[in-house]
Amino acid sequence: STKGIGEEAMSGGLPWPGVIADNPKDIADAAVRLYQDQTRWLEAQNAGLALLQARYQHRQHCAGLIERIQTLRNQLPEHRLANFTGAMLRHHHHKSTKYMAQWIEAKNRNKAEDTV
Repeated sequence: STKGIGEEAMSGGLPWPGVIADNPKDIADAAVRLYQDQTRWLEAQNAGLALLQARYQHRQHCAGLIERIQTLRNQLPEHRLANFTGAMLRHHHHKSTKYMAQWIEAKNRNKAEDTV
């Protein structure tokens, strides 16, 4: 299941193997129906594999992807130093966790003072 814009970008005009819905409830309902119906699941699976083979040339992209992953693994510290966006996301994630912990401590401290 996906939104219409997601299907348009991924399918390239080929039949979409799942359900196209533009709100979260319909997407969730479609996913549940697909999960519960083995025949529909297998049809969608086969259509999805056909779509992948038609749109995303495995042979063309696989070797380059594996090579890029291996290069990054071999140069991980350097890559992380050069990855400004990733560093900013990690920094803000850790800061938000820190401030949430401080807020919980203050809330619990205030609750304890109110009961005294």
